[in-house]
Amino acid sequence: MRLCRFAVAMLFFVSPVISARAQTKSIAERLGYPPDSKLLIIHADDLAVAHSQDTASFAALDQHAVASASIMVPCPWLTEVVDYAKAHPDADLGLHLTLTAEWKTYRWGPVASRNTVPSLLDPSGYLWPEVEPAVRNIKTEEAEREIRAQIERAVAMGIHPTHLDSHMGTLFARPDLFAVYVNVAREYKLPFLAVRTPDAPKELLSMLTERDFLLDSLVIADPSVNPANWKAFYTNAIKNLKPGLTEIIVHLGHDDAEMQAVMVDHPDYGAAWRQRDYDAVTSPEFKKSLEDNPVILIHWSDLKKLLN
Repeated sequence: MRLCRFAVAMLFFVSPVISARAQTKSIAERLGYPPDSKLLIIHADDLAVAHSQDTASFAALDQHAVASASIMVPCPWLTEVVDYAKAHPDADLGLHLTLTAEWKTYRWGPVASRNTVPSLLDPSGYLWPEVEPAVRNIKTEEAEREIRAQIERAVAMGIHPTHLDSHMGTLFARPDLFAVYVNVAREYKLPFLAVRTPDAPKELLSMLTERDFLLDSLVIADPSVNPANWKAFYTNAIKNLKPGLTEIIVHLGHDDAEMQAVMVDHPDYGAAWRQRDYDAVTSPEFKKSLEDNPVILIHWSDLKKLLN
């Protein structure tokens, strides 16, 4: 998941003003924990992109190194994820709603019929490679048609999604796209990724209600993190967690021939990056940091249960 600058800004948009009209109990209290608890979801993005991505993510899920993951339905390795989901019915698997295809030589198109979502396609006939041109060109009704098609494809194949989020933050990058994301999530009774920050446009605040679960913090590595300090980045994040709900997002994979070919000429979130993320979350240091700090690990499925 690469995020352009304005997509990042839109992702962290939800103001504490909402709390004035929110439910009297915090998320922690609603889950049965003390109100000042430090709740944490450790989450892996990008399932179905590649076999290497899947095997690393499945291993991390099986080891409980991550609690949840999200699936890119348009991607070629979807059936492998479907098999895993059927064999692990309790796995916390959401949908990484996908409106972009960012890799240089490895691209994908929409799930909906191409003639019904032409604004989602770049001149080569694939999804737009970056958020900026996608946001300039995508028509709202076609974005909604595509994300509904992705959800319906996943469900039809036997996946029972626990939550929704957005690949590269595209659905956070325009208010009308965010409105589609929120409304579709509510229709399917799924929690969705949104993070509170001190400043937020009123037009976005008006879309949210007391039933929406808002993260208090999101941790994700970016290119400023030195590879030599990769494990320390995550262990320090755990050490510095504040009360509330935090999600750590990682991108897992192996630095093998497949991932190197898929992510050629792309060091950010590329093959070596994903190997570092895998090594970090499965390391003894990471496990010890969770044991040494008062952190309560939860799943998106725990939040989904509160909606039903």
